Amino acid sequence: MAYDITLIPGDGVGPEVTVATRRVIEATGAEFNWDVVTVGAAAQETLGTPLPEAVLESVRKNRVALKGPVTTPAGSGFRSVNVALRKKLDLYACLRPCKTYPGVPSPFQNIDIVIVRENIEGLYSGIEFERGAPETARLIEFISGTVGESVLPDSGISIKTISETGSRRIVRFAFEYARQHKRKKVTAVHKANIMKFSDGLFLAVARQVAGEYPDIEFEDMIVDNMSMQLVQKPHQFDVIVAPNLYGDILSDLCAGLIGGLGLAPGANLSDDMAVFEATHGSAPKYAGLNRVNPMAMMLSGVMMLHHLGEGEKADRLEGAIATVIAEGKNVTYDLRPEAPEMAVGTSQVADAVIEKLRGR
Repeated sequence: MAYDITLIPGDGVGPEVTVATRRVIEATGAEFNWDVVTVGAAAQETLGTPLPEAVLESVRKNRVALKGPVTTPAGSGFRSVNVALRKKLDLYACLRPCKTYPGVPSPFQNIDIVIVRENIEGLYSGIEFERGAPETARLIEFISGTVGESVLPDSGISIKTISETGSRRIVRFAFEYARQHKRKKVTAVHKANIMKFSDGLFLAVARQVAGEYPDIEFEDMIVDNMSMQLVQKPHQFDVIVAPNLYGDILSDLCAGLIGGLGLAPGANLSDDMAVFEATHGSAPKYAGLNRVNPMAMMLSGVMMLHHLGEGEKADRLEGAIATVIAEGKNVTYDLRPEAPEMAVGTSQVADAVIEKLRGR
């Protein structure tokens, strides 16, 4: 059976890592009908929008997408395609496994942490007020008159929203994931000691939901302490659930524990749709150089195969990737810091993984 999958190559290094991933996934023997669509700057230039409705329709129809990284202009230009895609499709859960593989240059070994990040709310909700805009002035006046706090008139404002509904479903997602994957502990991350009405609500809901899962250990941790604990004693953590911004930052921190973003896969999930993508960004300065590590995208493909029920093929692909890493010969520069001149390119990594899949 061929699976209908929306393929979003992205931009920057996205097309390169996407091609490499498509090659290795197909080499497992799984069959796909790829619906290739365009987002980002190229779509903006040709269609007047960075996220065409046809892209959303494709994902809604196929229910599964494989997505390369997409550049978000810093400080100006169009808003993040990544954020818009998650919001429009209600991809409320971001799942980011962080796992070490033998042969990776890292100060830690045997790390196996899963970040569950709330994907819709928080400071990434996109509710912002531009400096100097009339609505910003009205908001500043409202804040002053309501809570008595003065806000400088030349401020830009971003609103942080955390709801009981959003908190409950992401924490329940984390506990369900832990139970299904035989995990032992869930840690909820917050800053409830300072942000009592937003993070405080998230923490209160997390504690309520934890009571429904007596078979799984629960703890909560303030985000700054969490950051320190992760770099000192990461092995104490199993599944981590966090509001949007904290989850984004901590997943990059955990990627650093396992050898870098080149090994950090991810998935954005709703109750009936899934978009798989690497954690790293588009790195436009490396575009077209055949240099970047495609393994984060390949491991996202492993997650996609599991999601499709192709567990045996997923395990074989992950095993082939792990073997290439362990041998250390056909890896990119980030995995050969002692001899970067001996590193291979993006496409050569795919060649090596395919050889392992074919038993050569």
